Amino acid sequence: MKTKNYRNPVGTGNLTGLLLISPFIVGFAVFTLYPFVCSFILGMTDYDQINSPNFIGAENYVRMLSDSNFLKAFGVTFRYAAILVPLKLIVSLSVALLLNIELKGIGIYRTVFYIPSILGSNLAIVIMWQLLFTSGGLVDQVFQKAGLSPVSWYGEPMPALFIIVLLRLWEFGSTMIIFLTALRDVPKELYDAAKVDGCGKIRSFFSITLPQLKNVIFINFVLQTIAAMQEFNAPYMITGGGPMNNTYTLGMLIYDEMFRFGDAGYANAVSWVMFVLIAAVVAVMYRISGRLRGDEQ
Repeated sequence: MKTKNYRNPVGTGNLTGLLLISPFIVGFAVFTLYPFVCSFILGMTDYDQINSPNFIGAENYVRMLSDSNFLKAFGVTFRYAAILVPLKLIVSLSVALLLNIELKGIGIYRTVFYIPSILGSNLAIVIMWQLLFTSGGLVDQVFQKAGLSPVSWYGEPMPALFIIVLLRLWEFGSTMIIFLTALRDVPKELYDAAKVDGCGKIRSFFSITLPQLKNVIFINFVLQTIAAMQEFNAPYMITGGGPMNNTYTLGMLIYDEMFRFGDAGYANAVSWVMFVLIAAVVAVMYRISGRLRGDEQ
């Protein structure tokens, strides 16, 4: 019996392939590559968004070295990321372990824990957060009932930063879902074998669960670090960068320079510094991760 040779109606030539991916190429060139290049060029100009850009070379980058606002925002951004990211990973993994238990109606609990990530930092959540931590608010009332002194949440640097960290920590749903998916992929045979060998739950967690999740932990660590270093919404809406710029991030500095002061050149230069910093941090993470994997092998 003869087999029929079916001809691909689309064709297999290079031109056909280029035509099929042309929407992506055009979209990438127009909405990503072009703004990317323009931002780099504007970062080397004095541009007030009214007059024509004036090329000044690296002056904007030199200016950052003596700009107290930039140096402050730089320190706040790194301190914020260093506090938030480890806490968020620990909380997300802990909740994922709890929600990985097979119980009746566990899907409802998973949905409830994911809801804060959907709400995000919208206006209603911001108002609720401000009411919780305002002077004489619900949190202070709980402290007074417990015999503790009220805290000046918006008047002291660390409490103000804590409010921002707590809000983002509350939105752990996406990270939790990634951990939960990875936990469900861990072979149960490993736990059964460990149980036969007399391993308890704590030993099984450190000997089986964490090694099986190392790649997922690394990916979550990278994603959350990138998001933390680009933080803008939460400090802008809750603390406004105060007190004394102690919650003033690089994202807020870029916004102020661009839209409040009209210095588009300097704003683009700061955005490029942020990009390089994030790229450097991620590169270091990949290097460390690669060495760890090499040591294990």
